[in-house]
Amino acid sequence: QLQLVESGGGLVQPGGSLRLACAASGRTLDHAAIGWFRQVPGKEREGVSCISKSATSTDYSDSVKGRFTISRDNGKNTVYLQMNSLKPEDTAVYYCAADPTIAYYLCLLNPNRFGSWGQGTQVTVSS
Repeated sequence: QLQLVESGGGLVQPGGSLRLACAASGRTLDHAAIGWFRQVPGKEREGVSCISKSATSTDYSDSVKGRFTISRDNGKNTVYLQMNSLKPEDTAVYYCAADPTIAYYLCLLNPNRFGSWGQGTQVTVSS
């Protein structure tokens, strides 16, 4: 069974950077599209970025486009989210998710279609 563990969250000042990692165990990640989502209390989970199985295609929400970069290293069974120029409104719990059946270009708006989720990592952007 696929298990996902996020890491790399923390407290950062506005304008700063963080790199989140999503490490998989139980099976390889190369069979699945991967999405990063975030959620703040009282709000719905928001799609941030998605990457295809082969890493050749990516998608980003408008709110992070140009600032965040998703990548994957199938050899290390890990997916990354490089977050630059962070803003206070990026504060949230960030989750990674994997599913072998969803196309990467559908994943931002369809978090409920993901079968495997990590436990989340807190990102706080504050001065």
